[in-house]
Amino acid sequence: MLRKIVSATILLPLVVIIVAFAVTNRQPLTISFDPFSQTEPAFAVTLPVFVVLFAALIVGVMIGGFTAWVRQGRWRRAARRLDADIRAVREELHALRRHHAQPPPPAVDPPAAIPPPAA
Repeated sequence: MLRKIVSATILLPLVVIIVAFAVTNRQPLTISFDPFSQTEPAFAVTLPVFVVLFAALIVGVMIGGFTAWVRQGRWRRAARRLDADIRAVREELHALRRHHAQPPPPAVDPPAAIPPPAA
């Protein structure tokens, strides 16, 4: 319950700020990908300012996430190797437990004592 209250107190003002930013930045912005012609670009897109900024934010988060994922590859590889080692040790432990849990072979009765001959 406390987590929901904390989330609401953080997310609600953040949503209000984002909506206010989007409403106040509706002016069109032309983005051109043609470095040679500024008057007649080969490829240009006209979008509101907030769309451009949100798209840049999303792309930045994705690039950061991908970079973190690549940098953590060594740890994921080590975790897979350790997981394989743990599985092998557990299989060996189960095999040893099965081997030692088998009932011992039946004991052979000692030979009966032969009575001395009657004299």
